[in-house]
Amino acid sequence: MIRRDPLAHPERLIRAVYAYVAYRVGPGADAEDITSDVFERALRYRESYDPKRGEPIAWLIGIARRCVNGALTDAHHTLDSVEDRAAPGDLADDAVRRLSLVDAVSQLGERDRDLIALRYGADLTGRQIGEILDMSANAVDVAAHRALERLRQTLEG
Repeated sequence: MIRRDPLAHPERLIRAVYAYVAYRVGPGADAEDITSDVFERALRYRESYDPKRGEPIAWLIGIARRCVNGALTDAHHTLDSVEDRAAPGDLADDAVRRLSLVDAVSQLGERDRDLIALRYGADLTGRQIGEILDMSANAVDVAAHRALERLRQTLEG
């Protein structure tokens, strides 16, 4: 039996994994390092990929979730207040909004953070997220809607 290579077309996969990781840890060097680690592990364990269990992106996001959780456990990062350093009307305003969003997402529960990162970071469908989280697509849609509502409340508060 010929096995399908889960990494045969990596461009889209790399973008989706990076987007998921960036939603969880913030864009930049940390997200790039974690994404690199994900693909190093995927290359090392590519024989463990089972197409019967889902698409390659679901397999890679599973690896990414473990890498992100490990990175967040290892590094106890705290957000400094950037608002005091931001000059009104410049690019710093955008940075403040982004950091506020990152801070608000970090206040959500683990499941909500994962749902938001999978849906809006990795741009996965409800079915794909369901494969990763062992949920039905309908349950994913409901849970993602509720997670977004909690995020809105956190941002407004």
